[in-house]
Amino acid sequence: MPDDPPPTPPRRPELDDCCHSGCSPCVFDLYDEALARYETALAAWRARQPASAAPPARKRQAR
Repeated sequence: MPDDPPPTPPRRPELDDCCHSGCSPCVFDLYDEALARYETALAAWRARQPASAAPPARKRQAR
């Protein structure tokens, strides 16, 4: 659906993005919150997609 694009995942911070001084919130805390919002938005987006338009689920491969 061109008018309902999937959400964009957040960019994971690099280790150097953290100042290592115990900031609150840390850039990694902010990333975790953004990732949770993204996963919620992605689930909602997938639920809105017709079965034929949604990408197929990946199958686990046996080892």
